[in-house]
Amino acid sequence: MDLIQSILSLSSQPLTHQLLRSLLKDYKRPNDKIHELISSGIIEPIKKGLYLPSTKLSETRTEPFLLANHMLGPSYVSFDSALSYYGLIPERVFEVSSATIKASRSFNTPTGAFSFTRMPLPYYSFGIHQVKLGENQNVLIASPEKALFDKIVNTAGLKLRSKIAASDYLIENLRIDADQLQQLGIKTMETWLTDSPKRESLAQVIKFIEEL
Repeated sequence: MDLIQSILSLSSQPLTHQLLRSLLKDYKRPNDKIHELISSGIIEPIKKGLYLPSTKLSETRTEPFLLANHMLGPSYVSFDSALSYYGLIPERVFEVSSATIKASRSFNTPTGAFSFTRMPLPYYSFGIHQVKLGENQNVLIASPEKALFDKIVNTAGLKLRSKIAASDYLIENLRIDADQLQQLGIKTMETWLTDSPKRESLAQVIKFIEEL
């Protein structure tokens, strides 16, 4: 298989610098070849060390959520991006937002904006699911319950000290339908409370959902 065919076979995947170097192991100057591939429009640089096969090469595109997983790791898609994906919030989301255990960062790339927010361990590790968004595109994303927790934890100045405050935030502010809230796994959410930031606010959310 020649080089172009090798890249084409990976058209749904982000191409890391390490992966490209493995494809170019027979070249004496692999970095020069990478620059040549960019100049000829075969691959597109997204950020340092991360590339995508160009639309000139293939119409198959990497899902933005998968690109986010590769852009900074470890990480998983969460916050408004995950809430919108599950249909919990009505707004269309233009930035892909993720949680990470590394320092918070943002990237503006040719394919869009990506943000990463640091979450503490062990809280970070709760409620991470893998979903298939396309062929060979398996993405790490927060469960609906964890995405809601993350949203609350990451909203500066938000303190929910009563079930009424929780109701106002969930129903009026986020505009989540009550029927959807009833589908959330409360028992699982309760197991996360001990190691969660903003425990009081999250506990009020659970109490409100329980009484729906």
